[in-house]
Amino acid sequence: MTVNIRCMPIWLGFLSVVFGLLLPVPDVSGQALDKKLPREPIQITSNRLEAFNDQRLVVFAGNAVAVQGRKVIRADKLLVYYKKGADDGKAEPGTALGQGGDLDRIEAKGKVRITELNRVVTGEDAVYYQDDQKIVVSGNALMREGDSVVRGERITVLLNENRGLVEGTAGKRVTATIYPGENSKKKK
Repeated sequence: MTVNIRCMPIWLGFLSVVFGLLLPVPDVSGQALDKKLPREPIQITSNRLEAFNDQRLVVFAGNAVAVQGRKVIRADKLLVYYKKGADDGKAEPGTALGQGGDLDRIEAKGKVRITELNRVVTGEDAVYYQDDQKIVVSGNALMREGDSVVRGERITVLLNENRGLVEGTAGKRVTATIYPGENSKKKK
């Protein structure tokens, strides 16, 4: 079963902000705000860091935690992939990974938990696709804000389209429990 989650624009914004933790945040015109406003530093900790220049990959393994301000991503492992350069895709000797290459995707693997204040997204895996501006959380995916909860096997957020999709499986349907007045009460 598939449910369109147009009724939860807050989640779309939340997921885009959280996965934007490791990316420049665009303003309304689509330009990166990094050049205009100072941003909080990103602190990434893990038991191990491995960089594979030939594969354009940085792996933070073992209780990986990325924090920027109030946004936190936790997973067993965070994999940051960069696009291949104009040449054959191999980094030149002495070139630091991430220089001369744009972000391709970020994968969070194993017991993924993304939080900001009272908003929580969990699942077994999550992938942010830079070019497609898409986030996919899979493996018993759950989104929670306050008491409101949406569950499915897979949650896909299409950032440029301001919409999302929650999918179940043949044996496990999508569920949503939404408390409509919850956000309006907090604004007063």
